[in-house]
Amino acid sequence: MKLSEFYYDLSRELIAQEPLEKRDAARLMVLDRTERTITEKVFSDITDYVKKGDCLVLNDTRVIPARLYGRRKTGGKVEIFLLDLDPKMPAMPEKSFPACRALIRPSKRVREGEEIELESGVRATILGPADAGRFVQFDASLEEVLRGGHVPLPPYVSREERPEDKDDYQTVFARKDGATASPTAGLHFTGELLEKLDEKGIKTAYITLHTSYGTFAPVTAENIEEHVIHAEHYEISEEAAHVINDTKASGGKVFAVGTTSTRAIETAAGKTGRVLPLAGETDLFIYPGYEFKMTDAVITNFHLPGSTLLMLVCAFAGRDLIFKAYRKAMRSGFRFFSYGDAMLII
Repeated sequence: MKLSEFYYDLSRELIAQEPLEKRDAARLMVLDRTERTITEKVFSDITDYVKKGDCLVLNDTRVIPARLYGRRKTGGKVEIFLLDLDPKMPAMPEKSFPACRALIRPSKRVREGEEIELESGVRATILGPADAGRFVQFDASLEEVLRGGHVPLPPYVSREERPEDKDDYQTVFARKDGATASPTAGLHFTGELLEKLDEKGIKTAYITLHTSYGTFAPVTAENIEEHVIHAEHYEISEEAAHVINDTKASGGKVFAVGTTSTRAIETAAGKTGRVLPLAGETDLFIYPGYEFKMTDAVITNFHLPGSTLLMLVCAFAGRDLIFKAYRKAMRSGFRFFSYGDAMLII
């Protein structure tokens, strides 16, 4: 399949710059794959589509303050964007702290071995290239480094970070530190809405996939089958696997909240048809032609043109239906991307 098949034109006015004051007041577009219908609702109406015995799969990753600002000795400004908290190389002999992968801006000017002083006073030494970005060595613990970090708002949010973003860009069920991008489908849930679903007999399975910069990494190969997706760490506990498998066995439906939850449970299902309790890295790239093993419905946002996320929902609902829905969403003034409105595909 060609990359050009997944592009569409979007007015910048439709890119949400702010979250709604009430999370579940977002608009919801419901796509029925069997009936081929598209219906406009409000996100709180999600309770009408999830039935007793069904299961919500929620990603409990927590966004870390991954954006760091500092200066070179020349006085030039530098941004260090941490890609993950998992060190990929050992500590330098003279220092006890491990190195992490990061994106550096401006990347071409900052040389290997150069030292950057962060706003907090922590010093960062820029090392050699990593499989994505470069390695950075800090002279302090990651806990201390992150205390001086900023919310990693996505590049299409063209405004300065605000104090409210610390909470707004986090799901209400976030628990495990590690994400450098929010699993945004989960942003629409409130504690009250989750309670209503629980009272209705809806099961919940909390899994973890640390969403990273790869979420926004562009596909550059015109033949999409040649694209290699950025690997992300995921964990599925025995309890979560049991809830998901029990739901399928008893005839319930599995609602994956977000493309991250979808990729995690599809990775863990493998060829067995059952979700296994696993932890590791997944680089599963889902595009049209993929056969879903565990996912019966997907709750998601509206995605960037040409992105792997858009390709995943096209694989689930069919490209024609997805693009018909996107055209309708644009005509109806739906808000797009991270702080935008939602889509339910059943």
